[in-house]
Amino acid sequence: MPTLVVAGHGMVAHRLVEAVRAEDPQGTWHVVVLSEEPRPAYDRVALTSYVDTWDPATLALPGSDYAGDAHVDLRLGELAVSVDRDAKTVTTASGDVVSYDALVLATGSRPFVPPVPGHDLDGCFVYRTIE
Repeated sequence: MPTLVVAGHGMVAHRLVEAVRAEDPQGTWHVVVLSEEPRPAYDRVALTSYVDTWDPATLALPGSDYAGDAHVDLRLGELAVSVDRDAKTVTTASGDVVSYDALVLATGSRPFVPPVPGHDLDGCFVYRTIE
């Protein structure tokens, strides 16, 4: 069975996995999702509303834990740290080596911090994740 490795589990990665599974209902592909974060994909765009409730469940994307889908292996808290394109493997921070037939790097973005005076002082931060 061929394996698709997805490095990252933001909104786009989740939509990709949904699309792959929708197009492959027989499960000919095994999908491994490596997520640096300790929780399944959530709506990062709505992070500003998170402070209204401080409830991460309000941001959860439906189905992002892939419960009951034996063809998706979601590995939370498992950061991809290197890719060996010749060997077609991804190594994780824990030292696990995952072989792939196809690889998608969906690692997201970093917030732009304007170079204004004081942007690096204590108490000044940007947010891009619930943590």
